[in-house]
Amino acid sequence: MDKRTVLFALHELPGIGWQTILKLIDGFDDLSGLPLQSVDRLSRLDIPAKKAEQLLTALQGSFVSDRFLAYEARGIHVVTWYDEAYPVWLRHTSQPPWVLYASGDLSLLRRVSVAVVGTRTPTAYGKRVAHELSRDLADAGVTVVSGLARGIDSEAHRGALQSAGGGSTIGVLGCALDTVYPPENRELYARIGKAGLLLSEFPLGTPVHPGLFPLRNRIIAGLTRGTLVVEAAERSGSLITSDLALGESRDVFAIPGPITSPKSAGTHKLLKEGAKTVTCAEDILEEYDMWLKPPSAQRQMNAQPRSAPVKLSPEEADLLSRISWEPASVDKLFELSGFAFGQMHAVLLSLLMKKQIQQLPGSTYVRI
Repeated sequence: MDKRTVLFALHELPGIGWQTILKLIDGFDDLSGLPLQSVDRLSRLDIPAKKAEQLLTALQGSFVSDRFLAYEARGIHVVTWYDEAYPVWLRHTSQPPWVLYASGDLSLLRRVSVAVVGTRTPTAYGKRVAHELSRDLADAGVTVVSGLARGIDSEAHRGALQSAGGGSTIGVLGCALDTVYPPENRELYARIGKAGLLLSEFPLGTPVHPGLFPLRNRIIAGLTRGTLVVEAAERSGSLITSDLALGESRDVFAIPGPITSPKSAGTHKLLKEGAKTVTCAEDILEEYDMWLKPPSAQRQMNAQPRSAPVKLSPEEADLLSRISWEPASVDKLFELSGFAFGQMHAVLLSLLMKKQIQQLPGSTYVRI
């Protein structure tokens, strides 16, 4: 049994955590000799006798081959710390996963990548920014990495998948690959598995647990050259990812938002602390010119015509200029526009049909 197989087996065993595996790697010059060791030998590495016995029994039985077959049957790649396919940037982090499970295009692990993260309950402004920036980054050949969560994560993946073919997306899961969470992302999960890459450090059959999701943030931050935070409250899980990125000496980018929006309080905090302000994809791409060879040429090569701008009447353009990404009530718009009430409703309906605005509960409207 080679060291790669032993490492895989250790990672699959319940109760054998990251620190225990580290002790074994540090304690043996070559893990391939581990199945021949004794319980006493492992105890000298401060591994409890019961755990050592469980470990050695599994390595000497059919456990390993059975687990490999389970992944093979699902078409899942097993990438261990010892494999060439293991992502270089993730390898140079403080607590890299010993094993990654991947479904999709493994070549994306070698591409220039940027994390795009944010709140699970974004504004219309945040959703639009995440979608468009991710699409533009992917057009330039950048792989967009996110956590397949609700909100900004989902919009980032969708935007990257809409690109003209210059890049794609990696969804890093906070659960095993045999679980879709949140359930409403089942279609998005399938699209990423087909056109991009799904990635997890959790073995098949691992139960969903809230404590697992923060662990995947270190993979998102460690896998990428930089992290872009689109929208985040002052206390947000997205800020954990940006903190992890800073801790690994990676770039942190942030999107400015309305100063009145609590959804942008976290990003404004990052900007005050020195994160780079991003208003377009070029603000990020210019940091990675040397790897994109060059991004401008790649974008031209990959670009395809997008849909023509929507034509608006003077009344529609006037009313749209008064609608921001912060919800505005009908009464407020009536006061600002000076339109007759019936005229304003007709223009609002037209803008809705042209997909320039969105109606929210309470008869409020926002741009999209």
